[in-house]
Amino acid sequence: MMFGSQSDTGGDGGNGAPDLPHETAAVSSASEAAGVAAPSAAGLGGVTNNSRVLRREVAATGIPGGESALLPAGITVNVANRLGGNFTVTCDFGMFRITGTNADALGEEPPAGASFDGGTTDAYGSTGYAEHPQHSGPPDEAAVWEQLRTVYDPEIPVNIVDLGLVYSLKIDALEGETDRFCAEVAMTLTAPGCGMGPVIAEDARNRVLSVPGVHMARVAIVWEPPWTSDMISEAGKMELGLL
Repeated sequence: MMFGSQSDTGGDGGNGAPDLPHETAAVSSASEAAGVAAPSAAGLGGVTNNSRVLRREVAATGIPGGESALLPAGITVNVANRLGGNFTVTCDFGMFRITGTNADALGEEPPAGASFDGGTTDAYGSTGYAEHPQHSGPPDEAAVWEQLRTVYDPEIPVNIVDLGLVYSLKIDALEGETDRFCAEVAMTLTAPGCGMGPVIAEDARNRVLSVPGVHMARVAIVWEPPWTSDMISEAGKMELGLL
């Protein structure tokens, strides 16, 4: 999906891109399914007054549908949050996720832990590989969990671990190997059919692969047991104002 410049598009049905739902409606779809009050655009991650003019055309992912989009240079966006090394932005066309590796389009430095492309991702999850030539032995499981806590559903300002989306983590040696390891993660989403699922799974894969000793990461999206808001940790509930 390619959007026109801000000057020739908008909500009047002109020659530019078709209207997209306002950011509040976009956030509501996942938040309501989660049983969580939808945060405002400015309230996502507590960042306000972050208006930016895009310096170049940039690839983005629509929220909540997960569709690919190209946002043109010159439009004004508001940075709603910077959680997990990526950016959630709002503009006249709706709400979008911009990866940290495209931070320069916003006139910012890539955040620590910015995600990178690679591997294979589909509706069922994401798989990728990495090399750690300076590391010997299995990865630190606690470090893997720590990395998973840097991954966010861009619609909800709580990491996927505290949101209760990560069901399991298993680390085993790769078949036929003694010093190469695979980390397998089973995670779910707040609602079936969430278009952001593959994006979140890919983020998780990249973060897990960053841990020394993880040579393969497989993140599977599963639906059993069904997720409920009871799975949110106490810390997550406090962040969302549920306690």
